[in-house]
Amino acid sequence: MHPIVEEELALLARVHRVLDTRSASPRPDESAILADLERLREQILSQREAKDAMSLAEQWHRQSALLRQLRSSAEAPEVDPRSPYFAHMRLESNGEERDLCLGRATRIESGIRIVDWRHAPISRVFYRYQQGDEYEEEFGGRTRSGTVTARRTVRIRDGTLERVEAPEGVFVDEHGPSGWQRVEIRRPRLSGGEGSALRAHAQGGASDRRLGTDLEGARRRADKRLPEITSLIDAAQFDLIARLGGFVAIRGSAGSGKTTVALHRIAYLAYDDPRIDSERTLFVVFSPALREYVKHVLPSLGVTRVRIATFREWAHEMRLRHFPKLPADPRSDAPEVVQRLLLHPGLADALERHVAEHPGPRTPQQALDDWASVQTRPDLLRRCCEARAPGSFRAGEIERACQWLKRRNEEIFAWLAQEPEVEAALEPEDDAILLRAFQLRVGPLRGRGGAPQRYRHVAIDEVQDFALLEVRVLVDCVDEERCITLAGDTQQHLSTHSGFTAWGDFLAGLGIEGRSLETLRVNYRSTREIMDFAQQALGSLREDDSPPESPKSGPPVELFRFTDRGACVAFLGDALRELSRAEPLASVAILTPDPDSSQALFEGLTRGDLPSLRRVERQDFTFAPGVEVTEVEQAKGLEFDYVVLADVSPEHYPDTPAARRLLHVGATRAVHQLWLCCVGTPSPIVAGAWR
Repeated sequence: MHPIVEEELALLARVHRVLDTRSASPRPDESAILADLERLREQILSQREAKDAMSLAEQWHRQSALLRQLRSSAEAPEVDPRSPYFAHMRLESNGEERDLCLGRATRIESGIRIVDWRHAPISRVFYRYQQGDEYEEEFGGRTRSGTVTARRTVRIRDGTLERVEAPEGVFVDEHGPSGWQRVEIRRPRLSGGEGSALRAHAQGGASDRRLGTDLEGARRRADKRLPEITSLIDAAQFDLIARLGGFVAIRGSAGSGKTTVALHRIAYLAYDDPRIDSERTLFVVFSPALREYVKHVLPSLGVTRVRIATFREWAHEMRLRHFPKLPADPRSDAPEVVQRLLLHPGLADALERHVAEHPGPRTPQQALDDWASVQTRPDLLRRCCEARAPGSFRAGEIERACQWLKRRNEEIFAWLAQEPEVEAALEPEDDAILLRAFQLRVGPLRGRGGAPQRYRHVAIDEVQDFALLEVRVLVDCVDEERCITLAGDTQQHLSTHSGFTAWGDFLAGLGIEGRSLETLRVNYRSTREIMDFAQQALGSLREDDSPPESPKSGPPVELFRFTDRGACVAFLGDALRELSRAEPLASVAILTPDPDSSQALFEGLTRGDLPSLRRVERQDFTFAPGVEVTEVEQAKGLEFDYVVLADVSPEHYPDTPAARRLLHVGATRAVHQLWLCCVGTPSPIVAGAWR
């Protein structure tokens, strides 16, 4: 028998011994929980104990959560002993060799290392290098190098090794007297392919409608980024711009000039204090698209050195500076309940209480311990979250989130201890929490040279989508002048996990009096017709009884219904081609509720050979004339000459607060004209606007 076959048979035998020990452990018993749930169900339905209805419901939720947790742990992917892995490689590094297997699940135990090829970064070595190659790859911020001394694929069926393919040859078990044989195999190659087409059907009415009624269309500018509009600033806006110091919080509807005021205030302050035009001024936005949208305004106002960044960019850079040994690359696979907890204002309070209750050295290491410890204190987190926002977590949710975080943190500390084969990463939300822990335990954050990071001015746009803790981190980086500008609109609140509910609560959480809040009441972006629809879409979520003023008027908002998507694509294709001929500098956004809808529409319109058509997937807007297809959330904060809201169906826009805000945000991206399209029955939110 060839030595390679002997090695692989021995490896599989060791794997089976490890897997057999796991299979011998008893599975969790659900019978007691199921019996308790059945008893509770009968009591609730019988209503014999109506006075204890709330108690029964609480017991039901608690037991249901326990059952879900039990089943989720039992259903976690495990290595299948019938086919535990499909590849085997041996890596040599610093004179030591180790074997790794690639499969569909992970198991590292008793010297056996099987990793999920879809998620484990180490699998890149198998796919990028051949046997005998020297490799060098970065995993979790650390560079690893060595040599691939063995690289093999195997076929294991029903627990039996049947085939080994290696550079030395292909070996097959003939299952007969001849046993294992080395065979000659021709490698497969790819060939062939098929095409597809989208068929359009009857488009119904509305064939006489026209997109594009702006009389200024022929003279429209090609640059679609935010313009510098100093000459158009009104008295209310100028009053906010001209405040030389202190705190300014600006709320206002979409298109009221909040971002413009925040940017122009920086220029005004820089005229009085030249130190403002430096890296000691920070303009923070929520998304990369908004960063690109506004970044040319300050230079046009004579301010060239101010930094404009997303919060995540800034926080990640600062976290790497203060905690350089932690993994650099982020992960984004946390359960939804974990994300909610990490962004909840109650976590900020819990972190402060934890630091106050646990004296310790003023060191980054102690701050790291504070960060990890508070995430595994469910009782403290529950009390703080309930005090901030009662009912924001159901029974058992915080405990489940803490259990996930505990496992994740154990991976982090094992990674820091340089345990072999451990891969670890932080969630993006952890950056701000770590920075806040540093501020509470050690003191001010540090700049590049090690001195305290003290900004002369910080401006935060779209602040309603930031977590309270994130804003606290930024506010505590401002110098003693406390010169801060916040701008936002709760009606455009899409980041539901951030915990922002109302301006008063938010400002109180920052230690700022509510009377510091200023309101802009005039909308300069959209027409009156668009704003009327947007306000109706909000319904009871409107902040004020009196809608914002809209000085300009335009064509009515229209809803078009189709029998199928093909009809919608044909209709839009015709209208958009006509618009491109009449107004070649027009910008159009087709905004959808999700990526699948965007892709389907984009592919359909592509078949129509529509000029200047672009699919925006990662906020990579060009801010140039043409048609861009993307989701509503990606376009938040931007504006376009014309907007088409697609797939406004009950499935995508149910009558919920989140859907109403999403529809409002999409509608208020339009400057001149707004269309809505739907296949089948429209959303009740949309239908209600025409009653």
